[in-house]
Amino acid sequence: MQDATQDRDQPPGQDGQNSESPAVDLERRLAELTTERDEAKDQALRALAEAENTRRRVERERAEALRYAAVPLLRDLVKVADHLGRALDAMPEAELDEKSKAFRDGVALTERELLAVLEKHKAERIEPLGQKFDPNLHEAVFEVADPTQEPGTIVQVLETGWKLHDRLIRPARVAVAKAA
Repeated sequence: MQDATQDRDQPPGQDGQNSESPAVDLERRLAELTTERDEAKDQALRALAEAENTRRRVERERAEALRYAAVPLLRDLVKVADHLGRALDAMPEAELDEKSKAFRDGVALTERELLAVLEKHKAERIEPLGQKFDPNLHEAVFEVADPTQEPGTIVQVLETGWKLHDRLIRPARVAVAKAA
């Protein structure tokens, strides 16, 4: 009986079961809750930043997709422009009769209209004759020994190149001068 009375008379923490005072226990619990709050806040901020980064990336990709959506169509249309140009080159105006001249004029009008449509949609011709060879814009088909030109200069254009804004649709196929 004396043991039970003795246990009641002792303050908490002195019997070996609860060694911390209520104030220390509350401080520890407060520190735990503060840590949990800070971790939750950090996770929320990270999730918000990730969502914002994703939104920006999707917006940028969407804008790029809209800007370059016409590239496959333009690749096909520049081939048509090339064929019309070749057709005109094959019909020298001086050697044609009246009917042939009318036909040539129709082909020339069609070519001009197609080139106007390409220009309207921001497709640009790459006219490299006399420029330095740039592997980002040109495709060298062969080299020509030309002592009048500096090595690496484009001396002949076999096929005109095209680009849309800053993206290459088709490289210009060229002949490049080499050292003699």
